[in-house]
Amino acid sequence: MEVNGEGRTGRRTQAERTAATRAALIGAARTLFGERGYADVGTQAIVEAAGVTRGALYHQFGDKKGLFEAVFDAVEEESIGGAARAVAEAGELDPVDTMLVAVDAFLEAIAAPGITRITMIDAPSVLGWEAWRARGEKYGLAVIEALITRAVERGELEAQPVRPLAHAILGMLDESALYIGRADDRDAAIAEVRAVIARFIRGLMPG
Repeated sequence: MEVNGEGRTGRRTQAERTAATRAALIGAARTLFGERGYADVGTQAIVEAAGVTRGALYHQFGDKKGLFEAVFDAVEEESIGGAARAVAEAGELDPVDTMLVAVDAFLEAIAAPGITRITMIDAPSVLGWEAWRARGEKYGLAVIEALITRAVERGELEAQPVRPLAHAILGMLDESALYIGRADDRDAAIAEVRAVIARFIRGLMPG
């Protein structure tokens, strides 16, 4: 039993080391990709910033593109997770206000330094357009569809096909990310975009 216990401890220790290495590489790459862009960041710069070897990068992610995919997924999960937490913390709201809470959280997330560069500028070319869109739908579209469906069921929005409306809103959020990312005054840009999206959503409410 003692031997087995040591074996289990050893496996946990190795798993912890692996997790720490992955986290260090993703964190370093996220910062560098956000600051310089994917094309201008070499693997040596990443491993030096992460404090690991180049072999560790290749072992964990295969290559720089594989690491970028992990960075992209982490950013998307963080953004959607932040929106979900904001909705949960907001408590009982009508469905339209719930949608706007989620929009606010998303806009704040994409305004963080480097996020727009990673998700909207580099990702389509690095991942390929189809893969980029598939990931966007995986992380965001289902949430938007759920919020729209709830609003329609409660009579807060006019009855209409959910999927095309969800795509339209997702498109607005993507373009909003680009607008905010290029703005000199990001706070003002967020406020402008938020107001436009709010008017659009409320315009779908029954008269």
